[in-house]
Amino acid sequence: MMRVLIVHNQLWAHYKSKLFSEIDRAIQQASASDELLVAQIALYEASRKGMQTGGTVRYEYPYRVLFDRALDEVNFSERRAALFRTFDEYRPDVLNITGYFDWAQVLLMFYARWKGVPVVISSESSSADHNRSSWKELVKKMIVNRANAFFCFGKTSADYLETLGVAKRAIKVRNAAVIDEQVIRERFDEAKNTSQAPVTRKFVYVGRLAPEKNLPTLLRAFAHAAKRPASDWELLLVGDGPERAALEKLAAELGIGDQVIFAGGFPWYEVPRWLAQSDVLVLPSQSEPWGLVVNEAMVCGMPVIVSKTCGCAPDLVRDGVNGFTFDYAHLAGLETHLRFFIQNLDRIIGMGTESLKLIAPFASRPVATQMAETYRALAAGRKGA
Repeated sequence: MMRVLIVHNQLWAHYKSKLFSEIDRAIQQASASDELLVAQIALYEASRKGMQTGGTVRYEYPYRVLFDRALDEVNFSERRAALFRTFDEYRPDVLNITGYFDWAQVLLMFYARWKGVPVVISSESSSADHNRSSWKELVKKMIVNRANAFFCFGKTSADYLETLGVAKRAIKVRNAAVIDEQVIRERFDEAKNTSQAPVTRKFVYVGRLAPEKNLPTLLRAFAHAAKRPASDWELLLVGDGPERAALEKLAAELGIGDQVIFAGGFPWYEVPRWLAQSDVLVLPSQSEPWGLVVNEAMVCGMPVIVSKTCGCAPDLVRDGVNGFTFDYAHLAGLETHLRFFIQNLDRIIGMGTESLKLIAPFASRPVATQMAETYRALAAGRKGA
């Protein structure tokens, strides 16, 4: 019998719910006597409380919520005590922590290793995420090199771990950036089948209207590439945030106010209906640990234009194949890629088909199966030691 304990920050994380459900399925499929428990520290992050999705998320895996409130309201001492208590009660054969930024989880990792329990670290970080001081990097090296195995979102997070001294062979999963591809595709197809064909072509951005998203550059590039009457393309912005008023003003100043649609913010499960009205996704961010909206668009068979500083770019975008990458500070580069699709409508479907091929390795079921196999190998190694 194998027991796996996963520590995660918040219950209301819809794509993680899909992944945990698939991990549980894979564990049970291999051996009905094996068990999984996901210790959810809290219900949500305070800034995301309004994104609660009610019945749209299925929690089809064993979990325990340690604190029935916001993560931000749970202090270090509370987290540490609750995590240690859960560990001692559950007595896992493998521990999976989902970050080395939380000292409560780090201390639990050291405790597990002292108890002889192997540890997996799930990592989404990359070297481009934030400015990093040398002493912090030394601390991270000390932490990560106490783990036995690693699950990474993609190439950028795997490469970053290797700079911290992690051996390639210890990185067991390099494509953990998964979404609920079934729900996204079903809702996309439903919207396509029930709505009339759009009158105009559209580029679409989905995300917060915030400074780090680099949206003024997108507006300026779009104005140069698609200004009427030469083009009838539109730019659809799905999301809300502190920059909305400034962006609306900029669109008017650029003379494209009637071509830019500010749709407002919507929960994740409504995003597919906006993608169904669009042709090409654009993610121009200055900083983006991954960019799961790119997965969503590619699952729907769409081409993508993504800045090189988005963590997903090395894994998911092949220039000239399923879209393009660009330097977020290089307006002319983004303008060129926008103009490519305006002038080559016949390439959109084919490049969207290539997106479907490139996103396939990030399907939730095979990724979860890899994770379950890693847990089993670690548990067997522990019992055989």
